[in-house]
Amino acid sequence: MKLVLVTAVEEFQKDVLNIFKKANIENFSSSDIDGHKNSPSLLMASNWFSGEKTGNGSTMFFSFTNKEKIDDLFTLLEEFNSNLETNNPLKAIVVPVERFL
Repeated sequence: MKLVLVTAVEEFQKDVLNIFKKANIENFSSSDIDGHKNSPSLLMASNWFSGEKTGNGSTMFFSFTNKEKIDDLFTLLEEFNSNLETNNPLKAIVVPVERFL
């Protein structure tokens, strides 16, 4: 068993849900998160509210599942990212699980 985590900007939430379905990952959870990037100082200086740091609305999906489903998931994620017209690719990591109940 492994833990897979996928992050996406809010715009791609429905796409990720469809990708999980195609990968036959039926049990998963999601959580709203704020994504942040460190901006160059020039961009911060040109911002009227330069002292404020705000995040971009994102979603994190996670599931405990087997390697075969994760392999299918990664194939679908790579395919999705290869057709993107934005600079916000889906990101994913896999964490091995040593023990579970």
